[in-house]
Amino acid sequence: MDQTLKSLGGILLSSLPTLFLVFLLHLYLKFTFFTPLEKVLKQRREATEGAREAAESSMALATRKAAEYEAKLRQARGDIYKEQEQLRRSLRDEQSAGVQKAREEAARMVAEARAQLAADVEAARQTLDSQSDAFAEQIAVRVLRGSVPA
Repeated sequence: MDQTLKSLGGILLSSLPTLFLVFLLHLYLKFTFFTPLEKVLKQRREATEGAREAAESSMALATRKAAEYEAKLRQARGDIYKEQEQLRRSLRDEQSAGVQKAREEAARMVAEARAQLAADVEAARQTLDSQSDAFAEQIAVRVLRGSVPA
């Protein structure tokens, strides 16, 4: 067993330079290759995540602005509909006022025509009354004379 341990110690002693070289190779690769590679990967990950976050924030901003635009558009449409309704009401009121004025004018004209007609009827009655006596006298004279035209 003692010899086995000596052989093992010899192997271990002869492998120390190789072990030391492997350790140096590990340190060299770590500082010259893996550390810069990790930095580059970290920067790339941060840039990707930053771009993703920027895209998400841009998307959120665009969504918010689209919602604001839609709200303003609905508000503008509502304002336009209100203005149109007010215009319709004012036009309808003007039309109603014009119709009412025309009715009043027509009623006034009818009243004037009735008054004129009543005056004409009264004048015709007076004329007939005054002429009826004269016609009655003429008829009576002709009947009494016996000269009635056939």
